[in-house]
Amino acid sequence: MSGSARTMTTVNERMVFLDGSRLIIEAMARAGAGAYIGYPITPVNWLFAGAKERIPIALEAPDEITALQWAAGFSSSGVFPVTASAFPGFALMIESINMSFMMELPMVIILAQRLGPSTGSATTGGQGDLLLLRGCISGGYSLPVFCPSNLNDCWDLAAASVHTAVNLRTPVVLLTSKEMVMTNQNMDISGLKEVERAERHMHEGNGEYKTYGANGNLAPPFLPLGNDLHQVRLNSSTHDTEGITQKNSPEALGNTERLKDKVEQNIDDYTYYDHDRDESADTVILTYGISAEAAREAVGLLRAGGESISLLVMKTLLPVPPRIYELLAAYRHVVVVEENIVGLLRELLYGNHQHDRIHGVNKIGHMITPQEIAEGVRQCRIPF
Repeated sequence: MSGSARTMTTVNERMVFLDGSRLIIEAMARAGAGAYIGYPITPVNWLFAGAKERIPIALEAPDEITALQWAAGFSSSGVFPVTASAFPGFALMIESINMSFMMELPMVIILAQRLGPSTGSATTGGQGDLLLLRGCISGGYSLPVFCPSNLNDCWDLAAASVHTAVNLRTPVVLLTSKEMVMTNQNMDISGLKEVERAERHMHEGNGEYKTYGANGNLAPPFLPLGNDLHQVRLNSSTHDTEGITQKNSPEALGNTERLKDKVEQNIDDYTYYDHDRDESADTVILTYGISAEAAREAVGLLRAGGESISLLVMKTLLPVPPRIYELLAAYRHVVVVEENIVGLLRELLYGNHQHDRIHGVNKIGHMITPQEIAEGVRQCRIPF
């Protein structure tokens, strides 16, 4: 990792030595997180420690299923919940995440990747969970998934996760990694953006209220359970706009289709990426998360050697923003860098079919180095 070690500061700089977990929790607290529910698992333990200091309610659940169920309870009562886990715990949460998706309960689940499969190696990093997230909702629906590429992103995307969850009334996943939330780096925090509190779009007045009567951005106005004026029906079965179970009526099926539409049709509101473009380059390095810092250094190495290269860092991973395909179409070669051996991002974007213009730099057990990425770029340019 390229941490920006600095020996001098100006009067406006505030240098600190920290990991991403503290930034994530602080940003979410400022955005309005009211409860954190956690079950101890490496590498997310520092998130729970930070939450106990900054989030009004911090509870230790007896297991991950309970953590997600408690999160759903807080959300339905109007308190914004956050939870976190690694793959083994997230796998236990999946049914309850589906429930929360169907009930349209806003929350953030932080998923810190580590080397798998299964319990794998708890203290070794990895990027192996992307396609798990693509398929975790029955029916193929997408959850919004953000992925920080550095400490600044930990701050910005943590806040964006809360806002997106509230705006769309949906669970959101912040996909991070062991190194991002456990490895301390030097950081100048004077440039961090102000975080605004996310406010739910509430139903107002005494008029008719339908729990799933959507308008505007396709996300229904919210009322908490137990309010004095209206009955609120939260339902994880197929239901109509009033929340009443129906097997397959047009209204109920239309309500289910809306869950897909509200996430996809609002994608421009939460599309985040960095595109460092070299106008003369025919090759782009595409990456995300913990591999991004090495990719940035690789770009510096290549350019220092007189080679043209561009870099695209995806920060919104799901649903895949159409803008990403537009940017990639401009290049003859796409070199996808990720810390796994099968190429999850390549498969997400291009399927299992092998493309002559799509190349991979992959590795497990150790972080990918800038030199390995630069060599991968040079290899892809060698004519067959």
